[in-house]
Amino acid sequence: AAGRAALEAYRGKESVTKSGKKIILAANIGCPEDAEAALAADCEGVGLMRSEFLYLGRDSLPTEDELFESYKTVVQAMDGREVIIRTLDIGADKQVGYFDMPPEDNPALGLRAIRLCLTRPILFQTQLCAILRASRYGNVGIMFPMVTGPDELHRLKEALADAEDVLIARGERFGPYRVGVMIETPAAVFMSGELAGEVDFFSIGTNDLTQYLLAMDRQNPNLAPFCDPHHPAVLRAIRQTVERAHQAGCTVGICGELAADEALTEAFLRLGVDELSVAPSRILPLREKIRSLTLG
Repeated sequence: AAGRAALEAYRGKESVTKSGKKIILAANIGCPEDAEAALAADCEGVGLMRSEFLYLGRDSLPTEDELFESYKTVVQAMDGREVIIRTLDIGADKQVGYFDMPPEDNPALGLRAIRLCLTRPILFQTQLCAILRASRYGNVGIMFPMVTGPDELHRLKEALADAEDVLIARGERFGPYRVGVMIETPAAVFMSGELAGEVDFFSIGTNDLTQYLLAMDRQNPNLAPFCDPHHPAVLRAIRQTVERAHQAGCTVGICGELAADEALTEAFLRLGVDELSVAPSRILPLREKIRSLTLG
């Protein structure tokens, strides 16, 4: 309890080091109900809203209005703080019966995320329209997962433009919004210079990036002794991504589990990471850590 009281001293304070380096501390959430916990934890925005949970635990697709209401709830609750909504990442370890997906030997390398969305344009358009409609109620970023390069990104941006056209034809309004991609494939790291010129922000998904860089299935418990999240290749990939992004004026967040790893906080700040997005319970401990650091 004493520890919790000490952490309360950091509520409302800036996430800034002793030497004046600022970073945004955002929350990862899965559903509208999580927004309250994120606000209670003093988040500075939502760095990752996972859309999958709006599709799980039901037996049919959510409608555009259902999705819109969920997104709008979060966007309004955040009251001007940015909410980064990741488009649907179904597949891999998140399967939905009514999606009728073909069985796959390697689901982590399979028809998932944007690959699934690009093969089901109606599904994708419904979601994009819902996110765009929510954008007029606050500060929204749209983030595409599992991108591998500019060609895919162009197709995704075309889908977004189509969704705008649909809303305009209906007479519906949407607000300004930022567009970003998740950096979680080695291909995206190598193409980060080209991608950065086409988007407003990157978010590094360290969970998937680590499993793909190390060629290790993160769902396999037998690999735990081998899976080193601090592997130099992971940190090198993050460094390269941040450098290329900043050259193009693109901001970079980290939203995977490593974002909350206090052993790496100083390294991330030195690399120039702009945002860390973590579980709500990790926000105040991380702010305490950040405010204790002096980056000479």
